[in-house]
Amino acid sequence: MFRFDPYSPAIDADPFPYYRVLREQHPCFWSPEAQMWVLSRYADIVTALNDWQTYSSASGNLMTELPGRAGATLGSSDPPRHDRLRALIQHAFMKRNLLALEEPIRGIARDVFSQLRGVETFDFKDVSSQFTVKVLMAALGLPMGDEALASEQEVRDNAVLMVQSDARTRAKGPEHIAAYQWMQDYASRVIAMRRAEPRNDLISHFAQAEIDGDRLDEREVLLTTTTLIMAGVESLGGFMMMFAYNLATYAESQAAVVANPALLTDAVEESLRFNTSAQRFRRRLMKDVTLHGQTMREGDFVCLAYGSGNRDDRQFPNPDLYDIHRKPRGHLGFGGGVHACLGTAIARLAVRIAFEEFHQVVPKYRRVADQLAWMPSSTFRSPLVLDLTTAA
Repeated sequence: MFRFDPYSPAIDADPFPYYRVLREQHPCFWSPEAQMWVLSRYADIVTALNDWQTYSSASGNLMTELPGRAGATLGSSDPPRHDRLRALIQHAFMKRNLLALEEPIRGIARDVFSQLRGVETFDFKDVSSQFTVKVLMAALGLPMGDEALASEQEVRDNAVLMVQSDARTRAKGPEHIAAYQWMQDYASRVIAMRRAEPRNDLISHFAQAEIDGDRLDEREVLLTTTTLIMAGVESLGGFMMMFAYNLATYAESQAAVVANPALLTDAVEESLRFNTSAQRFRRRLMKDVTLHGQTMREGDFVCLAYGSGNRDDRQFPNPDLYDIHRKPRGHLGFGGGVHACLGTAIARLAVRIAFEEFHQVVPKYRRVADQLAWMPSSTFRSPLVLDLTTAA
């Protein structure tokens, strides 16, 4: 009998054979292990993303949710609350000029990847995690240097723990909750600093954002900041790890983007389709829905398997082929509907610049190991370690 447990290490290791069975044989599947329905076809996932009245995020959008977050953040709320939060947060993003970040991001990339000169074998995660945290700190306005409230490693370690879950209990463990509490304490101190001394950074703009007299309250600023640190570290970090994984696996694609960096833009989009780090998010049904002969009941949780939708041949021809010339329209690497990721522009810019600079230092590389250990998370997927070598 077919089983699909999104908390299983076997799913983390290679979810795509399972997704194929789901799409072809069980497109609306009840997972007793997860206690939720699983939608795996692209069209069904897009329908759910565009129908927030039926598929609600207000009970939390992570497969295993953090306490106190559901209904209170941009990703875990529905309109009209969501629309208000998005407008205020987007206002802050607009004030933080994206073009002004390009030079600092490139400087960070050059500094981080220069460490690899003359190095034959390295863990890509060591350098990518340094890059993502430094970029996040620069964009958000997290204190660095002499005024730092925590080390870059502490910020990264706690952000990564927040998105993980315990495969045995299928829930957040004490260490994950403690990491979330640490991040809230850290964020509250940063917000206080920026309120006292505003700067041209996102946290300062969150604290000051105002539309027609409406502003984010203290809790909204705190949860927005905490969520963006978590999402920034893990989403951007996981995105970079999966892109490096793809290029290290497919030598022809790697050689093409190294020879012609202009191809990186399309290669990034194909990686987001082919092997997105954002694999699965959940919704809660606000009414009964009958789909593919199955009736999902009001109150049931539903898993939207983005990683499966991105490999649906009804939407993407030859979906298991990694083709950097594909230009995949409508992929789910950044979600969709009202909950499409707000940080896509910064993420795309940062990854493009990172790999331009990485390839200046390391123009040819391959994976050391065939088998990898994957991060224990029911929502995100990326290797815990990605050892690469420049040796022939």
